[in-house]
Amino acid sequence: MTLDTSAEAPVPVRTVLQLVGGWIGRLGRVWVEGQIAECSVRGSAVFLTLRDPVAAVSVRVICSRQVFDAAEPSPAEGARVVIWARPDFNANRGSFALTALEIRAVGVGELLARLEKLRRQLASEGLFSPERKRPLPFLPGVIGLICGRDSAAQRDVMQNACRRWPAVRFRVEQTAVQGPYAVAEVIDALQRLDADPEVDVIVITRGGGSLEDLLPFSDQTLIRAVAAGRTPVVSAIGHEQDTPLLDYAADLRASTPTDAAKRIVPDVAEQLALVSQLRERARRCMTGWLDRETAWLEAVSSRPALADPVREVERQAERVDALLQRARMSLDTSLVRGRDDVAHTRARLLALSPASTLRRGYAIVQHSNDDVVRSAAEVDPGELLTVRFAADQLTVRASNAVSTDAGDGG
Repeated sequence: MTLDTSAEAPVPVRTVLQLVGGWIGRLGRVWVEGQIAECSVRGSAVFLTLRDPVAAVSVRVICSRQVFDAAEPSPAEGARVVIWARPDFNANRGSFALTALEIRAVGVGELLARLEKLRRQLASEGLFSPERKRPLPFLPGVIGLICGRDSAAQRDVMQNACRRWPAVRFRVEQTAVQGPYAVAEVIDALQRLDADPEVDVIVITRGGGSLEDLLPFSDQTLIRAVAAGRTPVVSAIGHEQDTPLLDYAADLRASTPTDAAKRIVPDVAEQLALVSQLRERARRCMTGWLDRETAWLEAVSSRPALADPVREVERQAERVDALLQRARMSLDTSLVRGRDDVAHTRARLLALSPASTLRRGYAIVQHSNDDVVRSAAEVDPGELLTVRFAADQLTVRASNAVSTDAGDGG
């Protein structure tokens, strides 16, 4: 049922809490599985915090002392249990809790059966298929190591790996390796290392333990995270007889942490011996070729251009100086010849210039329209004429002509 409310017509808090309590009450009694994170006894009541083994969520559980004592073995913090409970919502406080009616411990046989069922399910999905396993690098530059805090497994992996290859580098992520927080912390560390481009291989390791202690490494969320990563993963959990589901999903299964160190890095002594052999073979192959190339280089270097390169530069510099001198002389000759031609042309122009003729005593007679008078017949009586001399001019009026002889004036 959806409440019909608005800002103008709200409902009281008690109504909302009563409806929430009714909805939760309709859920009925349920079986709930989880891990006990906290346990507190207060008089005749026991208060538990039941945490999900994978997700970081928890719920408060309340039960009577009789129900708690009836469980065999007696529940303790860290134990994995199944609880028959009734969801309850306290409308007065607005709090939710489970009221336990029965508590059962999860036995080893039941855990093994669940693990086998989960293994078959994941195998059917192809997560354990050999085709999807990624090859390990020959020599990883950086090894991501997921392990417990200050654990012996961490020391075994690092010491043996450094003994085989002293220059190997590690990026260590210390997490919880058992308990309710282990799965989430290991997955977070795996994702951080997988996202680091410098990490070439990831080793997940811890020492031996009981089946319950190793349960985080059989969690399907962790298995799927390993299968989805891009970086090869090595599983080194427990001893040789311990086989959590992580061993099937990992790209390489090591029987122990020490075995993991031996399988992810090569032995430096063996590699140095191999390098020495290959180096000797390369030296023999290169000796003849180097001799031939050395002889060719000596022949080339004995050529004058290479034997005395400065001499060639000096010769070219002398050639440039000679060409520069020739160019300068040719330009000077051209300039002198040009000056003479200009002087001669100027003299001819001055000799042929009308001004020179006028300076010798001649004059030019012009009509009023500036046309030159070439004969007396062109002049009308009384016409104004302009007589132009070398330095000045004057205006005269023509009179009647008295003679048409060439020697007479007008």
